[in-house]
Amino acid sequence: MSTFLQSRWGVLSGLAAGAVLLLVAAPATLSVFNLALLGKFLCFAIVAVGIGLAWGRGGMLTLGQGVFFGLGAYIMAMHLKLADASLFGGSGVPDFMSLYGAGEVPAWWEPFRSPIVTLAAIVLVPGLVALLLGLAVFKRRVKGAYFAILSQALAAAFAVFLVGQQATTGGSNGLSGFRSFFGFDLKDPSNKLMLYSIAAVVLLLALAAARQLMHSRFGELLEAVRDQEERVRFLGYDPATIKTVTYVIAAVMAGIAGALFVPIVGIISPADVGVIPSIAFLIGVAIGGRATLLGPVLGALSVAIAQTSLSSTFPSFWVYFQGLLFVLVIGFMPGGLASLPRLVSRLKKRPDDEPSAVPLPAAAPPATIPEGATR
Repeated sequence: MSTFLQSRWGVLSGLAAGAVLLLVAAPATLSVFNLALLGKFLCFAIVAVGIGLAWGRGGMLTLGQGVFFGLGAYIMAMHLKLADASLFGGSGVPDFMSLYGAGEVPAWWEPFRSPIVTLAAIVLVPGLVALLLGLAVFKRRVKGAYFAILSQALAAAFAVFLVGQQATTGGSNGLSGFRSFFGFDLKDPSNKLMLYSIAAVVLLLALAAARQLMHSRFGELLEAVRDQEERVRFLGYDPATIKTVTYVIAAVMAGIAGALFVPIVGIISPADVGVIPSIAFLIGVAIGGRATLLGPVLGALSVAIAQTSLSSTFPSFWVYFQGLLFVLVIGFMPGGLASLPRLVSRLKKRPDDEPSAVPLPAAAPPATIPEGATR
């Protein structure tokens, strides 16, 4: 059974089942509100796929994915605000700029009036930032806790920068109040269904791409770099290049997820891209199982659903529950929720099912000496 699941047909069957579940069953059974909520969770799952690839397979503890998530989100938000200002305001200047700024659109905002430039920037800007950071860090052989601290500091600095730009990014309030999405009315339930479907399709494509990378020659090199970096360098490969490429892929996935998050949720602020969201992404991946394909997705969805359910009922309890769950998983299930079936099968295994020991041959009888023989 496990061999079939890891085969090409098994993966295709799993993706087909996921497509039916997300694109057919969920829209048929969930309300518009719950469907939008699930779309928000799928955005987190897309980020988790990239983290699973970088951390689970590459050993890079990425504590700053909120930066790339925020870059994609703010680029999309800027385009939506400019489009709304042209469609509904007529002046072409977003409303918050008239309140907090000089009432003029900054020059670096203007390119994002174009939908084509916006879509290209959502992919290229996070990827370029990750490329520059990866080359600067990995070429100097920075890894482990030092890389984790550096990426987390980057997320903190990015959030502080956004808070200080009240006139251009909305400051701590962020950007919100979007009314259209590339000409589609965001209040229309059919358009909300379209946004959810896009998020579901992107998640399935991200899973397919991650699976292809994991089972390719590149995936083998990535695991080798994680386990024995010096041996990989001795064989003639550059571990820094392999790590940088993986880091860029994870950043692009996070940027696309952030861009989808904005029209689905309707707001983006520094609180969604700082240190705490970056750690929350990582906790979901750890709980789900970072070394597997579906583990990060299951973990991200589970944590997001639990947070939404518990934080509304017990607002002050969720943080403690999240920490307790993280400790329990790390202590008793290092493989995450993805290892739960294997753990259950071991617990159900009876002693009778254990292979019996090979019986030892019987001891030979003592030799007898014939009468009359010389001792």
